[in-house]
Amino acid sequence: MKTIPVRLKIDPYDIVVGNGILSKLGGRLKSLNIGTNAVIITNPAVKKHHGKVLISGLERDGFSVKVLEVPAGERSKSAKSAFRLMEQIARYDQLKKIFIIAFGGGVVGDLAGYVAAAYKRGVPYVQVPTTLLAQVDSAIGGKVAVDLPFGKNLAGAFYQPKVVWSDTATLTTLPQRQIRNGLAEIVKYGVIADKEFFQYVAGNYKKLLDCDPRALEHVVWHSSRIKRDVVVADERETKGLRSILNFGHTIGHAIEAAGKYNHYHHGEAIALGMRVAADISCQKKMCPKHDVESLNEILSRIGLPQRIEGVKTSDILRFMRHDKKFLAGRNRFVLMARLGKVRLVEGVSPDMIHRAVRSCQ
Repeated sequence: MKTIPVRLKIDPYDIVVGNGILSKLGGRLKSLNIGTNAVIITNPAVKKHHGKVLISGLERDGFSVKVLEVPAGERSKSAKSAFRLMEQIARYDQLKKIFIIAFGGGVVGDLAGYVAAAYKRGVPYVQVPTTLLAQVDSAIGGKVAVDLPFGKNLAGAFYQPKVVWSDTATLTTLPQRQIRNGLAEIVKYGVIADKEFFQYVAGNYKKLLDCDPRALEHVVWHSSRIKRDVVVADERETKGLRSILNFGHTIGHAIEAAGKYNHYHHGEAIALGMRVAADISCQKKMCPKHDVESLNEILSRIGLPQRIEGVKTSDILRFMRHDKKFLAGRNRFVLMARLGKVRLVEGVSPDMIHRAVRSCQ
């Protein structure tokens, strides 16, 4: 196991990365003293593949366990799902000291974290991410949310977990599409912060697609460290530093919404959003063309989509206007300066955005 401390001024916690560590979570939870009654929020597939290991480990360490399931997919990340879960928890929560375990991918992590933040104005929770995307991104940083019809993550909060427990062994049961999904965010980290890491991913993408244990553990650990550094520097996104994590997300989230959250997976939409952002960077003559070509090439080699298909440009641009990063009516894009360096740019012209979106169609 490797431990990455997240040294926030309030509510610090650790990210723990390892292979085959799921059964050991109970020992860490005992030392945290956050409760005795675990409420696991998960989906059926995760429970089927990994539930027994987690539950037996928790019970062995003296915890009672209640499992609540939600259907897999972005549609579960809704206010309706959140309030249904809170009602189930309230019925169970009598003479108990409960805490919540978010056991799944990004949808479960965001949803369970939101429930933890809202129920009784906040109960302790831990993140146990089981997808590559969740382990490197969504489980870290304390952003919890549900979607609204107008866009993604519009109802949410900053609410830090007590620990993030990333067992890379859980990734071996994922379909290939989910591995690609997570690799999109991993490529993003190289673009925004670390050219050498970008080159590592480009040189080892076949091992990563094949779920090589050593390669997976390395990229999860390294990506987690990059996100940790950004989050500690700007926990609540008030300084503009944390916004670099949104490279590709302005258009990517709009593509997800335009596809009604079932046409593209998150990483696929973010890959397309990165292609659009890179095109805008070129139009503004901010970034060397060969760096943009390197980004597009690795996204294609991984097998991430090259073209926006099945969603209308007009819908993408309409949903983009609900992006949370916009300020006083002005759009804000994270754009490439070079591999390993990005900049936040306000007021990109609508014509430039339209051309960049059309270039990916």
